[in-house]
Amino acid sequence: MSYRLAGRTVALAITGSIAAYKAIEVARRLVTSGARVIPVMTESAAKFIGPVTLSGICGEPVATSMWDPAYPGEMHVAIADAADVIAIVPATADTMARLTHGRADDLVMALALCARAPIVIAPAMHPRMWSNAATQANAATLSARGYKFAGPVDGPVASGDSGVGRMADPDAIVDAIVEAMTPQDLRGVRMLVTAGPTIEDVDPVRFIGNRSSGKMGFAIARNAAMRGAEVKLVAGPVALATPGGVTRIDVRSAQEMHRAVLDAVGEAMSNVDAVVMAAAVADYRPRERSEKKLKKQGDHTSVEMIRNVDILAELGAMRANGAPLLVGFAVETGDRDAIVGYARGKILSKRVDVVIANEAAVAFGGDENAVYVVEETSVTDIPRAHKDAVAGAVVDWVMARLKNESL
Repeated sequence: MSYRLAGRTVALAITGSIAAYKAIEVARRLVTSGARVIPVMTESAAKFIGPVTLSGICGEPVATSMWDPAYPGEMHVAIADAADVIAIVPATADTMARLTHGRADDLVMALALCARAPIVIAPAMHPRMWSNAATQANAATLSARGYKFAGPVDGPVASGDSGVGRMADPDAIVDAIVEAMTPQDLRGVRMLVTAGPTIEDVDPVRFIGNRSSGKMGFAIARNAAMRGAEVKLVAGPVALATPGGVTRIDVRSAQEMHRAVLDAVGEAMSNVDAVVMAAAVADYRPRERSEKKLKKQGDHTSVEMIRNVDILAELGAMRANGAPLLVGFAVETGDRDAIVGYARGKILSKRVDVVIANEAAVAFGGDENAVYVVEETSVTDIPRAHKDAVAGAVVDWVMARLKNESL
């Protein structure tokens, strides 16, 4: 997420909860993504984690008092002026109650009261405290005032009990922080994204697949959802968490993906405004799947293969008047000219608006990618960067085309 956090300032306020140790990981991820993190702690938070640890992660002094000389003038005003977003991680039941009543009796409360930037809170408490009517009323009030919530989630808490009250995972909290700073320029847009590989079973043990990790498609879905789009994600078998705000449909085979995509786009493709086909769908599948494990039979064997439906081409043939916007992906081998040539051929044969072309050696498995945005008469190079950054550029293209603008 470095492209959204580089040069941004996050005031990270930590309050007194056993979950405070997770805030260290939130701070680390923010810093490694390029953000400046101003650490703020309550006195009770310091009983759970050491200020020296937090300062070491952030590279900034930890503010714990309204009278810290590190900030000239009124500290809560200075930090509020510097912050692009304020994140309270974790936010205890007491913290939420005091925020609701506009208290300003410590640095965190005064900072929140003085804020002009968005405020994200990550509640953490025993499930009975979260479900208490007073806490629920406080949460509703804060939400109505514009506070952004990251969690809580269902799971075990420190006491050994389980339920809704556990603090959200660091990745989800960072996503919420990024979303709070992200313009909602895709609100009202309905987008379908496919991601990952498809798996074609040979028998109960073996399958034919590919090396797609799904990271590129998931990054596109996450970026679009953060910008306000209503996103459905049809995902092949990958070990990735569902991005916040995204509706996920898991599939295994190309046939399952085909059915899921047709269901998602709806009759006459009226359910979506844009389709981004980032999945690496198998071209072929075994004609027959053995119900039992196939045994070794001599030095050679063969499996008869038949063609799968070309989902992208079918969508291109189905749509009328150029709607919805249709984005294809092509993973190829060869030099730039060859890859662009393959992609341009797909535009014509599959009747799509654009093909995002990338080289297999760069695209598969890792966290970075480099792509060519290939249209009928133009090519835009997106140099190698984190897949989140590449996803942002792809979604920028989608937004511009939906608004009939040029990049």
